[in-house]
Amino acid sequence: MGTLIVGVIVAGVVVLVVRSMIRDRKNGKSLQCGGDCGHCGGHCH
Repeated sequence: MGTLIVGVIVAGVVVLVVRSMIRDRKNGKSLQCGGDCGHCGGHCH
């Protein structure tokens, strides 16, 4: 029973992380530079 509970919690965290990544990508942010083109030397666009 404990394994099932931990599995559900881990799956929930994964879903939240993926949803956050999708939302960031739709808003123009990326994992590489975070959308701050001044910070990454203007390689974003």
